[in-house]
Amino acid sequence: MTDGTDAGEVLIVTGMSGAGRSTAADALEDLGWYVVDNLPPQMLKPLLELAGVASDALPRVAAVVDVRGGEMFAKLPEITRTLRDGRPLRVLFLDASDDVLVRRFEAVRRPHPLQDDGTILDGIRLERRMLAGVRENADVLIDTSNRNIHQLATQIADLFSAEGQARHTLTVQSFGFKYGLPPDADLVADMRFLPNPFWQDDLRALTGEDAAVRDYVLGQPGATEFIDAYTAALRPVLEGYQRENKRHSMVAVGCTGGKHRSVVTAIELAERLRAETGVAVRVRHRDLGRE
Repeated sequence: MTDGTDAGEVLIVTGMSGAGRSTAADALEDLGWYVVDNLPPQMLKPLLELAGVASDALPRVAAVVDVRGGEMFAKLPEITRTLRDGRPLRVLFLDASDDVLVRRFEAVRRPHPLQDDGTILDGIRLERRMLAGVRENADVLIDTSNRNIHQLATQIADLFSAEGQARHTLTVQSFGFKYGLPPDADLVADMRFLPNPFWQDDLRALTGEDAAVRDYVLGQPGATEFIDAYTAALRPVLEGYQRENKRHSMVAVGCTGGKHRSVVTAIELAERLRAETGVAVRVRHRDLGRE
């Protein structure tokens, strides 16, 4: 027998209705996770104990927990805090903006589970209030407002595949400010203090992945100094995230259109941070393909 402290990894999947819980659950199942859908929060402790006893057979268990649990769901934050002590437990929270959620419910012509006699938006607002505490304490937050089901499945695979056992995964994502801030960013760097290669005729059609743009950006006064200093500033942050068992974070690097300066900086920053012990670094370019 075991006390459960050496249990296989357990992931709680929760979040807003319509934000992609089913897609995430399917993606996790494809990755080899044992997925339990619509699990009452009170069953999480027995599930952890089962994962501990059968760690070989159930090395990774994902439990989908949501407002369908009714009054029992209100106890999820308290139950999660109790179970975290000494256990490999993470919480994934899926979110999306209200207008996107409304459109998704309207597209499938289904009512929100909490709307009763009200509107879809009434149900969304009630659910958001109910989930506020869970969202605040989640280990991984994914905003699916601008992601389709295939993009979400890809991100789930990136975050929860068995490849690599780094204590922390950092995503460095370039973006364009004119398309809005990434809603799931933990930290944001603004590269608009550098001259924009867009105004160079020979560089406009290129991107930050091209050597000519890289050389131009890194050749500007303050560029490499900023990247070196920002790398140094992130070291204690990443160490702190690992001490606090925060398994994933995102640094968003922005410029005007997300095509030149931010792309170069994201790549350079990731290369430096890959040397950090215990940190797996991924690079993404959110707006690189936009016109």
